[in-house]
Amino acid sequence: RFRGVFDSNTFKMSILGLKKKQPKTFKVKVITMDAEMEFSCEVKWKGKDLFDLVCRTVGLRETWFFGLRYIVKDTYAWLKPDKRVLDQEVPKDSPITFHFLAKFFPEKVEEELVQEITQHLFFLQVKKQILDEEIFCSPEASVLLASYAVQAKYGDYDPNFHKPGFLAQDELLPKRVLMQYQMTADMWEEKITAWYAEHRGIARDEAEMEYLKIAQDLEMYGVSYFAITQNKRDTDLLLGVDAQGLHIYSPNSKLNPNKSFPWSDIRNISYSEKEVNILLVNVQILQLCIGNHDLFMRRRKVDSIEVQQMKAQAKEEKARKKMERQILAREKQMREEAERAKEEMERRLFQLQDEARLANEALLRSEETADLLAEKAQIAEEEAKLLAHKAADAEQERQRLEVTAMKTKEEKRLMEQKMREAEQLAVKLVEQSERRLKEADHLKQDLTEAKDAERRAKQKLLDITKTTYPLIAAYSAPPAPPEAADFVCESASTRLDFKDSDMKRLSMEIERERLEYMEKSKHLQDQLKELKTEIESLKLEEQQQQAGVYSLHSEARGYVQEPVYIPHSNVGVNAGFNTYK
Repeated sequence: RFRGVFDSNTFKMSILGLKKKQPKTFKVKVITMDAEMEFSCEVKWKGKDLFDLVCRTVGLRETWFFGLRYIVKDTYAWLKPDKRVLDQEVPKDSPITFHFLAKFFPEKVEEELVQEITQHLFFLQVKKQILDEEIFCSPEASVLLASYAVQAKYGDYDPNFHKPGFLAQDELLPKRVLMQYQMTADMWEEKITAWYAEHRGIARDEAEMEYLKIAQDLEMYGVSYFAITQNKRDTDLLLGVDAQGLHIYSPNSKLNPNKSFPWSDIRNISYSEKEVNILLVNVQILQLCIGNHDLFMRRRKVDSIEVQQMKAQAKEEKARKKMERQILAREKQMREEAERAKEEMERRLFQLQDEARLANEALLRSEETADLLAEKAQIAEEEAKLLAHKAADAEQERQRLEVTAMKTKEEKRLMEQKMREAEQLAVKLVEQSERRLKEADHLKQDLTEAKDAERRAKQKLLDITKTTYPLIAAYSAPPAPPEAADFVCESASTRLDFKDSDMKRLSMEIERERLEYMEKSKHLQDQLKELKTEIESLKLEEQQQQAGVYSLHSEARGYVQEPVYIPHSNVGVNAGFNTYK
């Protein structure tokens, strides 16, 4: 059972207390091209409050080019500056994500982009659009733009530091370009590095500006495309909005517009003569058209005081940075020159040290060589003395050998004379021997004939004696006494015996003479052999003496030569022996 009194005032205060407990802030994450930031925003903030906070944080003063973009229902939308953030169709996430991007693009980047941060943000955004193929770029232009991007990131090219492969982790070319040619990553890097090496001395902001100057000439640079429908024909078209004006494209061609409407020809937001009602497209197109048209008109007016101040400050800043870069370049050059001078001095010092070391080693070698030469000189002096002594001995020996040679020559002459006499004697003996042999042969032949005649006579005498002598004695003479007969027989026998004894004696004499001649010939032959041996020994001794003299003379001159054998002729002696033999 409920009991109590209901107090309406107390109930109202409770309701108000609940309302006060609701959060007064919300979280926001803003993503720029090179950073992420988180902010705590008040609920009542408008889009302009958040945008100004981001610009102050980034340090950006050229705010009219940028905006905060978010994604809603799979489409892009820009945060409206004059409406509260939470009242717009922003995501309900926490934190709410916005992208800080360039919404409008300048006609001439070099003239309109004043701040360096503005140039850097444009550079990063355009580079990403080219790599994502939102902006079409030819392969040649892609390589050139990539070289400026590398210069902005790495500074001047240094082959000692930037080795092959240093760009392997960098995304520099669109995939379409990489797929278009059959080239390896190393080949692309070589092409990019060739251009990159020519950008020496260009600062980062200058390289980024050169990048943007090339990119702004591309057909799709700074163009926002929207699909539209023409009223009567109901044909799908593309509407392009950029800093120059409005462009109508075919759906399949974003490079060359079918029709263009410059901002100078557009007075109102609608252009009814071509039956294209801009207000019938969505609000985003309207905002882009208004913004680009306002910037177009603004460029053709005198800059505001703020812009003039910004440009003056930027000019001063650029001049100051240029001066600083020049000073830095001079200091860098001086430092490089100092380093080169230091390296040269170190190299020269090392060279001098090497030269000193070599000179010291040469000095030590010279001292060692001097000691060695002194030792060799001493040895040479001793050898010279020894050779002088040997030369003196050799001279004495030469003189002795000359005397000996003279004696030897005389003895040789006498021996040769004796040998010639012996040869003549041998020839005579041989002739006598031959004559005696012939005489002995004749005597032997005569002896043989005499013996044969004697034998025949004795035989005939015996035959006659036996047949005729008794008859004659019986008829013609008185018979002789027996003594007489015996005497006759004995006389005959004595005559026969006498003849036999003479022959034997003669044979014995001949044999004796022959033996004497053979003995004399043998004795003469032995004498000739001894004489020949003596002559050969004398010649050999003479050659040895001559070789000894020559060797002594060679040693006296400081060198030794092998003795030369000089053959001698055996004319005379050999001829004599051959004749004897």
